[in-house]
Amino acid sequence: MTAADPVAPDPTAFDPTAFDFAALRRFPDVEASNLFAVDASDRLILDEAAESLPAERLVVVEDRYGALTLGAAALFGATGIRVHQDALSGEAALARNADEFGLTDRYRSFPLGHELLSGATLVLLQLPRSLAALDEIVEAIARYADPAVVVVAGGRLKHMTPAMNEVLARHFERLHVSPARQKSRVLRASGPLRATEQASQAWPHVSRHDDLGLTVCAHGAAFAGTTIDIGTRYLLEFLDRMKPDAVRAIDLGCGTGVLAAALALRRTGLTMIASDQSAAAVASAGATMIANGVADRVTVVRDDALGSQADASSELILLNPPFHIGSSVHAGIALKLFADAARVLRPGGELWTVWNTHLGYRPALTRLVGPTHQVGRNAKFTVTVSVRR
Repeated sequence: MTAADPVAPDPTAFDPTAFDFAALRRFPDVEASNLFAVDASDRLILDEAAESLPAERLVVVEDRYGALTLGAAALFGATGIRVHQDALSGEAALARNADEFGLTDRYRSFPLGHELLSGATLVLLQLPRSLAALDEIVEAIARYADPAVVVVAGGRLKHMTPAMNEVLARHFERLHVSPARQKSRVLRASGPLRATEQASQAWPHVSRHDDLGLTVCAHGAAFAGTTIDIGTRYLLEFLDRMKPDAVRAIDLGCGTGVLAAALALRRTGLTMIASDQSAAAVASAGATMIANGVADRVTVVRDDALGSQADASSELILLNPPFHIGSSVHAGIALKLFADAARVLRPGGELWTVWNTHLGYRPALTRLVGPTHQVGRNAKFTVTVSVRR
């Protein structure tokens, strides 16, 4: 090439002035005026990690909608970013946001484990609210990352506790706590303490519930862990009344798979799907099915609601819907699940739902699914059955 020749454009070049955090969206997750795709903790994590960016082997964990991954790529020129998000909706939102800014080639998504973390020199982490989830994540980082790895973990002060420091201190020699900024804080950890082989086998945790004849397996981010939450426990009382002629059923938002395993044990001729958008829930439910000897009849899938299921393909759906989106009480997820259940149910099919009574879901269930009547109520929960029109 001579001095007069034009310089070939760099295919990885990106104009950082074209990147705007405010343009990031949550979609396909629920969107509302009080729900945001980015907050001050995302910016603080990136600022605290700036001296190490772009890292040779950068990993981003629990990036909710892409602010950390795309911020590192757009503002610091990071490439080859390895990403893990527990929520499938988060993966989809990251992909859409990356496409919007032309940054789809900067990252790849991986499950939590060796392929994600092997040789990592810098890990950016949005702190999960669950201490069990945090413990599983940082144990994996300490086990697989480079010995010189630095972990920059941040969150909103209202969701952070001193116990998070203790979890990090169990797996790293050094821990520095940053000053607070805009109601956010960062924990910087280094000097990984290698886990023993026995410690690396700690997940999933396993618990036997003799009163129900069930064994429950749970990874750190799975809701309720190896316990059985009281809403699910109440819904279990109605299993024998649920559409007795059903041959195909779905445990929607299955968590650790308690409902699917219990129903499969009672009805040996029933084929089931257990579906959840959480990677930890899917891994937990898969282990629960094996532990209860029903893995041959229950297929566990990671799905956004019932996106992979055909219309009018099931006679029975069981649902214990979440009523929080992050830290906000919001009906959006429940309404999305109700609507998708209606699509997947055959005419005359039944949706059995347990919900906190104060949420008053019955009108929405009637509107979205079909005639809904109460079949049980205790001090806290209501159980309803909705029949698909």
